[in-house]
Amino acid sequence: MRTAPIPANEDRRVGELHDLGILDTEPERDYDDLVRIASSICGTPIGLVSFIDRDRQWFKARLGIDAVETPRDVSFCAHAINDPSNLMLVPDATLDPRFSDNPHVTGEPHVRFYAGAPLLTSSGNALGTLCVIDHQPRTLEPFQREALLALARQVAVLLELRRTARRLHHQLVEREWYEARLKLQQQELERANADLAEQTRTDPLTGLANRRALEAGLATAIAAAGGADKVPVLLRLAVDEFKSLNELHGHAEGDRALVAVAQLLQTNRGASGVAARVGGDEFALLWPATSAISAEFQCEYLREAVATELGVIGGTISIGIAGWRAGETPEALWSRAEAALQSAKGRGRNQLEVAR
Repeated sequence: MRTAPIPANEDRRVGELHDLGILDTEPERDYDDLVRIASSICGTPIGLVSFIDRDRQWFKARLGIDAVETPRDVSFCAHAINDPSNLMLVPDATLDPRFSDNPHVTGEPHVRFYAGAPLLTSSGNALGTLCVIDHQPRTLEPFQREALLALARQVAVLLELRRTARRLHHQLVEREWYEARLKLQQQELERANADLAEQTRTDPLTGLANRRALEAGLATAIAAAGGADKVPVLLRLAVDEFKSLNELHGHAEGDRALVAVAQLLQTNRGASGVAARVGGDEFALLWPATSAISAEFQCEYLREAVATELGVIGGTISIGIAGWRAGETPEALWSRAEAALQSAKGRGRNQLEVAR
């Protein structure tokens, strides 16, 4: 095991960390939320906001582990702060000479994959990391790396807010300045969090809403449903034989097919519809208020348009469609649309099935 070298700015770095007064403080929801978002985006069971003190690593926020601190000399994050401008990736710790015999690799929590984004202050000191950890070897997609770096910057924003609050605590006599400054900082944080919330509701490949956003739209549409002529209609569709398409034409062509389907859904969703990618090769489209005849017509058009667009690679889609019934829950409507989709697949694919 290789112990991480001590950074050249160690005294300044540790001094700034101590000045923040964050070590050994109680958990805070803002840090916990950012850890949960990071783990969700990266698909890992463990996430941490970790600060590197002189001889220990202390966790301000943690997901998936019980420990609150570890010795610095066995810390992955102690290595990450030595390159503060970059994300540190360890695809398989058992193959990395720095960590292969690390007790956290050979024993609990059995670290295999690690990705750590340094927490860089405005003065240029890396105080720790926002990191995600998995028990299996793996890597991150480019959008996941960018998201992890973006979330680390939001942790740094929280630290700057903390620094400002501590300084302002000693300047209460200048109350107007204090309140205006704090309000501005809070507005900046709210805008940043709004951007992050949008990222967690959007599919990065296609730009469509994700399942979480679609389910919110479905619940709203059902709550607002009125007459029987125009009701919420849910369309579920899947690209036929997508795995074979990927194997035959390559993943780049498979991604192009998914984007093409997404663009057709966006074009045909209407002003109030919600188009979403809900799985690898599965999509959904919600029309909040439409007629059954209009919905079936639009679905047939979509099916034919996709076959035309993907004709070079022979791509088609199967569709299941379900109109809301009075008193029906969002979950029940989703299940009927899913059952109709599976029936369309079972009838030979490139089919439209209406739930009855």
